[in-house]
Amino acid sequence: MGIWDTITDLVEAATPWSTAEAEAPAQEEQAAAEESPDTKEEAAEPEAEEEPAEEEEEEEEEDEDEIVDPKEKLEEECKESKQCAPSKHHFDECVERVTKGSDDGEAGEDCVEEFFHLAHCASACAAPKLWSVLK
Repeated sequence: MGIWDTITDLVEAATPWSTAEAEAPAQEEQAAAEESPDTKEEAAEPEAEEEPAEEEEEEEEEDEDEIVDPKEKLEEECKESKQCAPSKHHFDECVERVTKGSDDGEAGEDCVEEFFHLAHCASACAAPKLWSVLK
């Protein structure tokens, strides 16, 4: 192995987007592809009947166990509070300017800074309330 091979190996290892490789098909799929079409249909019918019932039960269990994050609710309340009113006002004005500018064909501004000011204010407001809600 030469130095050039070492360098290219390092570059390939550092760049995950350099090559796109497809996964090999599962052996079951290969075996099914080799069978005749008649046997594939017969073999697939019993499995198709069992799987939907199991999937529905799993989905229902997942929905029941889903926990709601209280942080999101508290932050939404704080965004509308008097404490964050100036940040929200600046953000709303910026959004209005940018949408008006995009209608006119000007796209020189975004509201990232204003958004982060509003998000910081909402997080700072919600933090003390959140600790009392968490167990």
